[in-house]
Amino acid sequence: MSLWQTIRVAWEGIAVNKVRSFLTMLGIIIGVSAVIIMMAVSAGTEATIADRIAGLGSNLIMVSRGFGGEHMGPQAARGMSQGLSYEDALAIREQVSGISGVVAEQMAMDQIVRADSATIESDVIGAMPDFPEVRGVELADGRFFSQQDLDRRAKVAVLGYTTAQDLFGDADPIGQSITAGSVRLTVVGVLDEKGLVGQTDYDQRVYVPLTVAFQRFSFSRRFGDMVMTIYAQAESKDTMDKAIAQIDALLTRRHDITQLEDPDFTIYTQEDIIETQEATTAAFRSLLAWVAGVSLLVGGIGIMNIMLVSVTERTREIGIRQAVGAAPSDIRLQFLVEALVLSLIGGLIGVAVGVGGSWLFGQTSDMRTVVVVNSILLAFGSAAGVGIFFGFFPANRASQLDPIEALRHE
Repeated sequence: MSLWQTIRVAWEGIAVNKVRSFLTMLGIIIGVSAVIIMMAVSAGTEATIADRIAGLGSNLIMVSRGFGGEHMGPQAARGMSQGLSYEDALAIREQVSGISGVVAEQMAMDQIVRADSATIESDVIGAMPDFPEVRGVELADGRFFSQQDLDRRAKVAVLGYTTAQDLFGDADPIGQSITAGSVRLTVVGVLDEKGLVGQTDYDQRVYVPLTVAFQRFSFSRRFGDMVMTIYAQAESKDTMDKAIAQIDALLTRRHDITQLEDPDFTIYTQEDIIETQEATTAAFRSLLAWVAGVSLLVGGIGIMNIMLVSVTERTREIGIRQAVGAAPSDIRLQFLVEALVLSLIGGLIGVAVGVGGSWLFGQTSDMRTVVVVNSILLAFGSAAGVGIFFGFFPANRASQLDPIEALRHE
């Protein structure tokens, strides 16, 4: 019997019991769609994280304050504050090659911000003039504060997009005065809308020169000229490693850190953050894959079960085929193809349900979904493998039936 005839006979066997065949395929459908949907959710989560991290800026080298252990360096013995300072940022800007901008930031915590007719609560952030370029934000109106503003401790402010809307509505905020805490500031610019990056709402902020944050806001005053984070923007990805090495050597020297001591700072990049997040989501993805794999396993057991029932019901048919010359390999192939067709049809339906379900899930929930082509190929290939693996035992059993006993079967 040719392969085409075998497929036709297998299809006729499936079509005789349509409802039973569909219920048999249901396990495969659920398993395949589960693989695709779960992988889409996982990929969407990773893409969202990557986009948010990319929203921090491009080619960023981040230096954060940290305490490495019991050895805090000679500064601790002298009673000096630990971590990063404004002077560190200036040293990086002046002495490190291969970088296009440096920004040190310090948060002055939540402040009550008032304009003539509105009062809101907003974060006040001390920053440096390179902030728009380094952190990848655009100005919607006005200007950002300059190096001259920074040096002279000018009481100027740049508003986030939402802050400007909340304080001034449709009115032009440029040149208007606001009061943050007890400090009166003149608005010189408004940032373009950026939205959330991670857990930070860049639109609900007030930016002031870093020197003003040090001098005028109580939280920053308690810590002198210390900053939480320094951002350095490399000129290109090719210069990042060299710049990181220079920053590490510079800060190690400035902080009097010896080889026996842990540094009081940490240097990392956006790629480091992404890798850390991917390690977390990889474990989540593996768990989802196992759950989907169990569904496929259940579907395979269902196929084997129904094929064993089919062999029992069609014993006489098998005997007749053997009597007219069908070899055991022909019988085995017939039932194996029947199991494979069941799993492949279930796989195709599962792919359609999985892709559609992923799209629907992304549209109706806050989670982003990204359909991964490899997940479709993996799920469909697994469905075919399940059909062959679980279909072989019933097919082999059918091929081993004794023709005489099969013909006597009622």
